[in-house]
Amino acid sequence: MPMKQSGSGNLTVIDRHGAGVGWLAHPDETMQRASHAVERDGDVWLIDPVDTEGLDDLLAEYGDVAGVIVLLDRHKRDAAAIATRHGVAVHIPSWMNGVAEDLDAPVERFDDEIAGFEVDRLIDNPGWQEAVLFDGETLVVPEALGTVDYFTTSGERVGVHPMLRLLPPRSLKQYDPDRLLVGHGEGLDEDVAEAIASAIAGSRTRAPKLYLESAKSFLGF
Repeated sequence: MPMKQSGSGNLTVIDRHGAGVGWLAHPDETMQRASHAVERDGDVWLIDPVDTEGLDDLLAEYGDVAGVIVLLDRHKRDAAAIATRHGVAVHIPSWMNGVAEDLDAPVERFDDEIAGFEVDRLIDNPGWQEAVLFDGETLVVPEALGTVDYFTTSGERVGVHPMLRLLPPRSLKQYDPDRLLVGHGEGLDEDVAEAIASAIAGSRTRAPKLYLESAKSFLGF
């Protein structure tokens, strides 16, 4: 499978819940880029979205699009195109650099709250800027955690990103969510805090096995 696909896509719904829905635009790609929409009082907020045919019909089930949120500096994805089509702005954390200038759409900044979520700055360095969202029930982690094969090993239900394995973001253990949504793969809705704690606790010790498995996969062994 290719790492990343483009084109009209093949909309596959994931993570459908009372407050929204997630989707894969290209379910056959290795990266499994997951996008999410959350509903707030009839408004729909999109998080790190990848566009695909049929998306607007899916979103219409939840309300009118109020804005598009980018939580990771590398997740510009199709935020600008979707925002322009719906006549809304792309919302970016106030401290996040190198994103706004690459978006051909109106941009608005936010600080500690957006769309009913508290916003926490998870990583902020020159090579990686990532925010997470939490509303008491749903935790959104766009990159530090994932459920796809190249994030996980040894029976992990969720794993730490390969590049963070040696220094995992331990602050994620502070949350006790009912639901975890990630930017790569399907989310979790059972024993979520336990799965996150296990992923972080075993991140370093399981890293060599993950790296070996990934190398074999990419080399076709």
